[in-house]
Amino acid sequence: MKPNSGTLVINIMNGGKAEAYEGVYQCTARNERGAAISNNIVIRPSRSPLWTKEKLEPNQVREGDSLVLHCRPPVGLPPPIIFWMDNAFQRLPQSERVSQGLNGDLYFSNVQPEDTREDYICYARFNHTQTIQQKQPISVKVFSMDSLNDTIAANLSDTDIYGAKPVTERPPILLTPTGTTSNKVELRGNVLLLECIAAGLPTPVIRWIKEGGELPANRTLFENFKKTLKIIDVSEADSGNYKCIARNILGSTHHVISVTVKAAPYWITAPRNLVLSPGEDGTLICRANGNPKPSISWLANGVPIAIAPEDPSRKVDGDTIIFSAVQERSSAVYQCNASNEYGYLLANAFVNVLAEPPRILTPANKLYQVILDSPALIDCAYFGSPKPEIEWFKGVKGSILRGNEYVFHDNGTLEIPVAQKDSTGTYTCVARNELGKIQNEVQLEVKDPTMIIKQPEYKVIQRYGHVSFECIIKHDSTLIPTVIWLKDNDELPDDERFLVGKDNLTIMNVTDKDDGTYTCIVNTTLDSVSASAVLTVVAAPPTPAIIYARPNPPFDLELTGQLERSIELSWIPGDENNSPITSFVIEYEDGLHEPGVWHYQTEVPGSQTTVQLKLSPYVNYSFRVIAVNEIGRSQPSEPSEQYLTKSANPDENPSNVQGIGSEPDNLVITWESLKGFQSNGPGLQYKVSWRQKDVDDEWTSVVVANVSKYIVSGTPTFVPYEIKVQALNDLGYAPEPSEVIGHSGEDLPMVAPGNVQVHVINSTLAKVHWDPVPLKSVRGHLQGYKVYYWKVQSLSRRSKRHIEKKILTFRGNKTFGMLPGLEPYSSYKLNVRVVNGKGEGPASPDKVFKTPEGVPSSPSFLKITNPTLDSLTLEWGSPTHPNGVLISYILKFQPINNTHELGPLVEIRIPANESSLILKNLNYSTRYKFYFNAQTSVGSGSQITEEAVTIMDEGKMAGIPRPAVGAGKVQPLYPRIRNVTTAAAETYANISWEYEGPDHANFYVEYGVAGSKEDWKKEIVNGSRSFFVLKGLTPGTAYKVRVGAEGLSGFRSSEDVFETGPAMASRQVDIATQGWFIGLMCAVALLILILLIVCFIRRNKGGKYPVKEKEDAHADPEIQPMKEDDGTFGEYSDAEDHKPLKKGSRTPSDRTVKKEDSDDSLVDYGEGVNGQFNEDGSFIGQYSGKKEKEPAEGNESSEAPSPVNAMNSFV
Repeated sequence: MKPNSGTLVINIMNGGKAEAYEGVYQCTARNERGAAISNNIVIRPSRSPLWTKEKLEPNQVREGDSLVLHCRPPVGLPPPIIFWMDNAFQRLPQSERVSQGLNGDLYFSNVQPEDTREDYICYARFNHTQTIQQKQPISVKVFSMDSLNDTIAANLSDTDIYGAKPVTERPPILLTPTGTTSNKVELRGNVLLLECIAAGLPTPVIRWIKEGGELPANRTLFENFKKTLKIIDVSEADSGNYKCIARNILGSTHHVISVTVKAAPYWITAPRNLVLSPGEDGTLICRANGNPKPSISWLANGVPIAIAPEDPSRKVDGDTIIFSAVQERSSAVYQCNASNEYGYLLANAFVNVLAEPPRILTPANKLYQVILDSPALIDCAYFGSPKPEIEWFKGVKGSILRGNEYVFHDNGTLEIPVAQKDSTGTYTCVARNELGKIQNEVQLEVKDPTMIIKQPEYKVIQRYGHVSFECIIKHDSTLIPTVIWLKDNDELPDDERFLVGKDNLTIMNVTDKDDGTYTCIVNTTLDSVSASAVLTVVAAPPTPAIIYARPNPPFDLELTGQLERSIELSWIPGDENNSPITSFVIEYEDGLHEPGVWHYQTEVPGSQTTVQLKLSPYVNYSFRVIAVNEIGRSQPSEPSEQYLTKSANPDENPSNVQGIGSEPDNLVITWESLKGFQSNGPGLQYKVSWRQKDVDDEWTSVVVANVSKYIVSGTPTFVPYEIKVQALNDLGYAPEPSEVIGHSGEDLPMVAPGNVQVHVINSTLAKVHWDPVPLKSVRGHLQGYKVYYWKVQSLSRRSKRHIEKKILTFRGNKTFGMLPGLEPYSSYKLNVRVVNGKGEGPASPDKVFKTPEGVPSSPSFLKITNPTLDSLTLEWGSPTHPNGVLISYILKFQPINNTHELGPLVEIRIPANESSLILKNLNYSTRYKFYFNAQTSVGSGSQITEEAVTIMDEGKMAGIPRPAVGAGKVQPLYPRIRNVTTAAAETYANISWEYEGPDHANFYVEYGVAGSKEDWKKEIVNGSRSFFVLKGLTPGTAYKVRVGAEGLSGFRSSEDVFETGPAMASRQVDIATQGWFIGLMCAVALLILILLIVCFIRRNKGGKYPVKEKEDAHADPEIQPMKEDDGTFGEYSDAEDHKPLKKGSRTPSDRTVKKEDSDDSLVDYGEGVNGQFNEDGSFIGQYSGKKEKEPAEGNESSEAPSPVNAMNSFV
């Protein structure tokens, strides 16, 4: 025994035999509190016996037959490693045809002549004793068919029939295992090896399947040319029937291996130490699993509990020991043993009954410093039995701290979530139990935060210039700041060009590699702030330069100094290509976990060609190097040789551990699994542990693999849990993980909000208040509150309608909300519900409230009918939304004269129960504009407008002008096409109308012969114009016409009747047939011809004529308005006489119009005076009823007409 230690040293170097110490050892540690024992430790000496002497006969076999060479190594401890070699110590080649079995035998599926040799030697290597034993050589001679025939022929006469059969192909048969079925038992967590080796010619191919399932992914390997199936880390789920199938072109055979996975005991819950106070209760729990189910036995101080001294406070219940009202004499060490036929588990747990007064472990007068508006955590670590109660005071004589501004943790820590300046001071922690009381004072200081008051700014600088970045800070006077500058989140280059000042960074002689992001970081002992700016380097004025290129890749990579966690890599650089190499980037590939994927390892300066690399366990490394210069990166070098590091315990635990319940009675624990190279070894698993927070409970643990989630069932609803997930592999555990807090599943809230109150602000807005639901009744994360409200009925109509509920959601712990968009003078109901992550809770009792009256909407319609010389009949509909009790209607109207001016306004108040009115004593043949609205006690609503005309006196009919469509007129709610007018010529007619209704209507014109039963002909109007020209009409015919709007339910105007031209042209015929008129026309034509000849001659000479000068002075085309008395159209004159003629004028003498090529010119429509065109040429003007008076004869102008226009006028 080593002194002051429990270590037993057995040394046989100075004599003695190892066999003398063979046996089972167990360590016991004992003091006055009890005795603990260790697991059994078995010591056995290693053995490497010699091969027994045996006489080996030569193996003579025919070509194509199968053969098995038996090894039968001696039994050693541990078992030896078997391999076959020849006399030259060269391994014998193996293939699908020749391979070594798991038992060490060498199997030939079929032999070939080249298998003939006399030195088949089986070797057994005993690693523990570092010895190798050799079997006697085995001789194999293969007879080929040709040589066998020659031998037979030499021994027989010519008359004998001889000749061996040629090599024949054979279907597969299994050499091992034999039969059609076999059984295999393997322990949980071990490696399962199954083997099938077959004979046959051609050589059979082996395939493996699992009956009724799939081979486990990521854990299945095929070895020995697929003759061996290897499954690592087997579990009970891997039990089943595995079939190997051997097949060649002649057939197949198979063997079924029934695999049963047993399990040595493994922990579900290992017993944990208990520290109790006298009189307290506690439990020790020991739970394990295995196959078969392990038995649990208890020991006390190393003695079976059945024969241990009795303790009245102790009761054994299977895998649990229950302690009640313990006393100090109850202290002991208990052992739990879980055993089955495959192994056992042993765990010690002490029960320590202590009676200790409180002790505070936090040093006295410890100083805590925090930044303003950040959390402050003040420690009060304590110990005592029974567990002391902790109280906090501020100041020496201050009162006990309570309230929402403080958080008191179970470990005694006081948290101030948002520290303010007045939080500075002395805090006193008091710990007390029934055995005593103790207190401790600590100090808290709240500091001002560090700020960057002038941050670095974006800069653009020419190459070889200099640039400066500012970083001016403000900080607490008691804190010492340090300023660090980074480039692209890394340290500044070690270059004298970079000058770091107190509050700035200056870069001299800027180069392209200085381009990047520069960050100023200010650190104090309590906080850190940063600001960044980008530097862009642009080229200086161009100068002739050498051609630069990226470097060539390094070569001759070599690995030396191989260690478990490090290795040295060296290389030879490639050509720099006129730009010095600034650095080398080393990358690695993990051929075991991520083959083909290269990762960044490190970067070294360009002057370095060797590097010591840090390695991780259980990674098959290969490396490559990339050279970097100012131009760019080289191609990667060729990979180095591979280097496989040894396995080790995991270095880290899973990240992003969370606990969120998916059901009210469970807790779903999730985490991000480790990457392959993070496992540090085979058999990666996770130990998932949990316990309920704020409850004196033990950790419950389970070990899982190949998953990233574990569901704990049977939990209380929405309670906090402490959770941790620890990684482990075949070599051991990762460091102890940190704990996270999660919650079990949420359930619907149990309680509705109470004390719901409604305050009506106005006729469309109300405010609702409620009391918050207690957090315990929310049973989940509080999401907010939902207010359901709906209109029950309108108080003005007393008629219920379909109830459409509206919902408003108020996030967080709000206790009030606004309800907008209410309808005035209505009765409403509402209720409030609390919402958590699971859903909504019960509704509060319905609360009824009413909105006051508001102003009404406009009347639903206004119709004006039955016009007479001095009266009009008005009919209207009540407002769609009265929003209260109607008290009256207001009618206002005023006349419109011929110049579209509005006359005096008359107002009439009409009782609310009326729906029509006859206005009398109006002026005849007068247009009126009406304004109509409804009133409640609150005020007047929006108005509706309309226009109407009293009947004209027949004597005055011709003098009434067409009304203009005002740009600001209110459109009626129903569409209307009215005042359809026509202006007819011989073969065409101009149709115009007025439209009131929805915008963007598409019009069409229908016409037909008056009195005919033929179908109406339909013409589509281009755009939304209010005029159209009907062409191709028959002269002297009466037509009927009407206007319609597409998409308005077949709405059309009233019909109008017009007659085409010949009826009026007949009065002109007499003039045209008079001799004097014909002579006059001939004279005029002759004069025009002479003028044209003169103009042509002068133009050829380069001169100008008066008409040309007149046209040059007025270059813009002129569009003459339509004449008022006969409907003819003005002339269109072109300013440039060399352009083709566009339009001819219409003669007023016969009211005829010459048909031209274009159907859409303003001359044809007669609406060009006030019209406008937009950029694409579409007409955007409106019809105007104004007309200018013109002379009674012709289309005379104040200017002399050009010869061209003059000729057009008389043709």
